[in-house]
Amino acid sequence: MDSKLIKNGLIAAAIMNIGGVLIFSCGFSNVAINNADPVVMSNFGLLMIMVWGLAYLGAAFSTGNIKWLAGAFAIEKLVYVLAWALWLGQNSIAALYANDIFAGVFFSIYGLNDLAFMLFFAWIFFSQRTERPA
Repeated sequence: MDSKLIKNGLIAAAIMNIGGVLIFSCGFSNVAINNADPVVMSNFGLLMIMVWGLAYLGAAFSTGNIKWLAGAFAIEKLVYVLAWALWLGQNSIAALYANDIFAGVFFSIYGLNDLAFMLFFAWIFFSQRTERPA
């Protein structure tokens, strides 16, 4: 298993979570994302996405086995992918673009981004061996 790939992937996930929220929410000043999904994407929800990003960043610099942490990350991403799919099934992305371009782009890509990182975290989980006590 390539530890440099894992580290860089975790850093990329952190950047996407933290930077993505800050850019697309315009530093929490754009309420179009909040209004589009007031439960998952409230300002509190967006802040928690950034906190997950900090967890990924912390894991990137961990020198130990992160198998179970990566498993938790994969489940967390699965929850967001499912929330995104449900949102897409019940809402119009075109209407969101008409209302706000940043919110439209955010809702167009966040589920795909989370799916990609879910697969990455699952790969880490399934490829790392559980260390057994001596």
